[in-house]
Amino acid sequence: MPNLLLLQSDEHCAAVSSIYGHPRVHTPNMERLARMGTVYDAAYCPSPLCLPSRSAYMAGRHVHQIQCYSNCNQGLADFPSYGRQLAQSGVHSVHVGKTDVYRPGAELGFSEMLLPRDRAVPGDTNHGRTPLSIRQGAAARANGFGPREDAGAGDLQVVDRALEWLREEAASLSDPWVLSVQVTNPHFPHYTSPELWAEYADAGDLADHGADVASARHPYACDLRAHFETEQFTEEQVRGLRRGYLGCVTFVDRQLGRLLDELEATGQLNGTVVAYTSDHGDMLGRFGMWWKCSLYEPSVRVPLVVAGPGFESGSRSTTPVSLLDLQATTFAATDAQRPSGWRGQPLQGLRPDDDQRVAFAEYHGHGTRSGAYMVRRGTWKLIYCMEAPHLLFDLEADPDELDNRYDARPDVAASLEAELRRICDPEAENTRAHQFEREQLAAIDASG
Repeated sequence: MPNLLLLQSDEHCAAVSSIYGHPRVHTPNMERLARMGTVYDAAYCPSPLCLPSRSAYMAGRHVHQIQCYSNCNQGLADFPSYGRQLAQSGVHSVHVGKTDVYRPGAELGFSEMLLPRDRAVPGDTNHGRTPLSIRQGAAARANGFGPREDAGAGDLQVVDRALEWLREEAASLSDPWVLSVQVTNPHFPHYTSPELWAEYADAGDLADHGADVASARHPYACDLRAHFETEQFTEEQVRGLRRGYLGCVTFVDRQLGRLLDELEATGQLNGTVVAYTSDHGDMLGRFGMWWKCSLYEPSVRVPLVVAGPGFESGSRSTTPVSLLDLQATTFAATDAQRPSGWRGQPLQGLRPDDDQRVAFAEYHGHGTRSGAYMVRRGTWKLIYCMEAPHLLFDLEADPDELDNRYDARPDVAASLEAELRRICDPEAENTRAHQFEREQLAAIDASG
């Protein structure tokens, strides 16, 4: 029975890796994993924000089902985690590093919880949307880049502990195991080692499309720029942030290489499914927007490469998939019983070119006036906005999402909206999200 090792980063824009065609960033270990397995060209997170995305993956449910809408963790419900379910099925489940979900790591039921990094309650309280909260002083984040000797120290500690576990404990287990390794790079701030800062000395460029294009003038895009004060960023800061980000991505790639080397050195590589992904992406200045919180591609799409038993080497898949499919893959790889009602299908059983399969994401967090939903099927992508114009893009003809085809293709828009309504009632879920967030803020005010 195969084991499974997952390396998950934080805030990695899929396009910023050599396996997806970036011309400058160095990610040789992602290329190494791609040669061993399958690259997914249309992989999406459940929600482009840390706590909602990670909680959905942990619980095997959509964000609206678990009501983890934002980075505020006040008053969240409890759900069985995949680590607990695996352990109950006889699979040794291990989590190392960042948790940031609906419950502290120690309460999630993994066989082993190592170096958990939980978000303190109540978490982020800047998620008011009526009126829209402005994150005062957020413009200062634009100074978060450059060389530092201690860059990545926390992630090195996490990966070191995972390597120690692989060397000293994995081989002694009689049961299959699942090891989830969670690092925070390339999440901002974009500090990197002096060596990596120097490596990308010529890479401080600007985004191809700024705040002057039509997609940047969408009300939700305007909300996010106002919320994060990104219109105050200088050109020098933007160039520095983008340069530092490349160094952070290469740092993550090196951690993937260390894990692959250890599996190979301990004779476990051939019997292990290895996956690399991230919890969401980063806008990186596209449309004048930074970080996540948007259903545009740089924010909602994630890198995903999976290799090992059940995955064809050197292959690519254009089928739209979700991180919930990756979670289902964990159960299929280890032959564990996955609870009925959990969302997602194992990647092992999906066709590589299914243009009728739907991937779904949603966003209800800080920085936009109301909720939105994404449906991707084939080359078409619908962003269904509750208090702003809907967006429809043909990603084959328009990968940068510059040409909204919603009015021009009502047939496609209606078909994708029908897919959305098969997943949830968007109006009802949006109302529920607003009400829950108001209750969270009221509880915080009452306690403070």
